[in-house]
Amino acid sequence: MAAYTIAVLISGSGTNLQALIDAERAGDLGATIGLVVSDRADAYGLRRALDAGIPAAFVPLPSAPKAQRAATRAAWEQRLLAVVAAYQPHLIVSSGFMRILSASFLAQCGALVINQHPALLPDGGGDSFTTAGGTTIPALRGAHVVPDALRLGLPITGCTVHRVTPLVDDGPVLAQAEVPIRPDDSEDSLHDRIKAEERRLIVQVVRQLATGAA
Repeated sequence: MAAYTIAVLISGSGTNLQALIDAERAGDLGATIGLVVSDRADAYGLRRALDAGIPAAFVPLPSAPKAQRAATRAAWEQRLLAVVAAYQPHLIVSSGFMRILSASFLAQCGALVINQHPALLPDGGGDSFTTAGGTTIPALRGAHVVPDALRLGLPITGCTVHRVTPLVDDGPVLAQAEVPIRPDDSEDSLHDRIKAEERRLIVQVVRQLATGAA
């Protein structure tokens, strides 16, 4: 039976990638990380990949005048697609990848695509989320959800792993974890606890998908 292979898309330090690498080394992932791709040359996650002997690629999105941005982005996405498709992954993990993947990419990539989001998202869409304790909080989307949770004075936040669809920060939920917000939390302290749950969840979800349990 062929190995269940994954490609990981990153833009930053790659702490969740490291959790996947560690799980694979320990024989607890049920999958092989075949490729890591970043849109940033300085992403430390690329170094993590190379240190682990995993092929890594840098696919930058060039800056362009406003009138040419759509065409430039479409061309970049085709380059990204070609790099990823060459490895024929079963699964693509968007892990701190700060680019939105288009409907065209999702249709052409030939793999399931999942995303990690550092907030609680409602399964099936919507603007609010009801916690296990019955508290209703706003569904936070976008790139600044951790400071947003603090700014709004929410009692709880968390993280979500979901299937990627053309809608941003949407799609069927695969796993979630709630993280209570403490009165003395800073953005860093809250984000650290969310990241700890993210690392646990992404290994869990990849293992379930690889073994057919999800």
